Amino acid sequence: MKTRITELFGIEYPVILSGMSWISVPELVAAVSNAGGLGILATGPLVPDETRESIRKIRSLTDKPFGANASLMLPGANLNANVLLEEQVPVINFALGKGDWLVEKAHAYGGKVIATVVNAYHAGRAQDYGADAVIATGHEAAGHGGDATSLVLIPSLADALDIPVIAAGGFVDGRGLSAALALGADAIAMGTRFMATRESPLHNNYKQLSVRKEIYDTLYSTRFDGIPCRMMDTKAARKAMKQGLNVFKLLEALPNSRDIARQMQLPYLKLLIGVTASGWKNARQMAYMANAFKGLRAATENGDIDTGFLPVGQAQGLIREEPAVAEVIDTIVAEAREINANMKKMLE
Repeated sequence: MKTRITELFGIEYPVILSGMSWISVPELVAAVSNAGGLGILATGPLVPDETRESIRKIRSLTDKPFGANASLMLPGANLNANVLLEEQVPVINFALGKGDWLVEKAHAYGGKVIATVVNAYHAGRAQDYGADAVIATGHEAAGHGGDATSLVLIPSLADALDIPVIAAGGFVDGRGLSAALALGADAIAMGTRFMATRESPLHNNYKQLSVRKEIYDTLYSTRFDGIPCRMMDTKAARKAMKQGLNVFKLLEALPNSRDIARQMQLPYLKLLIGVTASGWKNARQMAYMANAFKGLRAATENGDIDTGFLPVGQAQGLIREEPAVAEVIDTIVAEAREINANMKKMLE
C-alpha cells in the first residue's frame, strides 16, 4: 500500500500504534513496526533515563522506523522530548502543547514530527510551524478525543491542510482503514485495537473486559483528568466521574502528586511551588492529572478493577479476540484491499 504517510515515514502499511501510557512499550512498538506499521513509544510515565533506555531497546528489537510521543502538558515532558531529539528518534509525536521547537530540532537531523489535534485551528497552527502530519483524534477515540466525530473531522482537516492527516478514533479493522482513506486520511492510528493483542502489556483483567464490552460501554467526561476524556465504563470509572475533583479528591492529589514527582525524579517542593504559582486553573488541572495517573496505572499495570480506570475507544465493541500484532495488521490490510476491490465493482 502506498500513501503519503507510508512514503513520508518509510513504512509498508498506513497503520500506526497510538502512544498509550504503560501500554505502548518497546515490545509492542517494535511488534507494530516489524509488521509494517509505525509503532509509537509512550513516554508520559517515563523519566529521561527510562526513555533513553526504551528507545535503545526498540532499536535492538527492530531496524524499522518507529516513533515516540511527548505530552507536553505533563511534568518532565520537555526533558523526555529532549531525549527523543538527542537519540534522533525518526518520528516524534507531540500533544497538549506547542511543538514548534520540536519541529525545528527534529528536522535538523532529518526526523519527522506529528502533531495530535482535535480541531482545524490547532491543525493549522501545527502545519504553519512545519509539522509533517497531524493525528486527527475523533470523538470516538480513547482518551482525549474532541467534539467532532471522525466521520466529519477527517474530511474537514483533509480539506483544510496540505500535510497528511492520520485518522484516530473508531478504527480497528479493514473497513475502518478503507473508510479513513476514502475520507481523505493517509493512515489510521489505533490504540484500543492494539491494546488487546498478545504483545500488549495491558493487564489481562482489562484485556478480557475490552473484548467483552460493547460500543456503548464507555464514558466521556472532563471529570477523569480535567480534559474531555473517554474511559471504559466500569464501577471505578463511574465513581471517578461522579467525584470529579471534590474537596476529598483535591486533598488526595497531594500525596498522589508526591508519588508522581518521586517516579518522575522531579523535586517535589519545586514542582509544587511551580504548579501553585501558575494559577488556580493550572493547579486544578495538575491535581486532576495526579489522581488520574494513579487510576490509570492501577488499571494498566495491576489490573485493579475496583480502583483503576482505562481509556478505551468506542471501537472496543468491534473487538472480540486477542490476536498477535502481525495478524491484526495483515487482516486489516487484506480486508481493506478486498473492500476496495468490491467497491470498485459496485461503482462501475
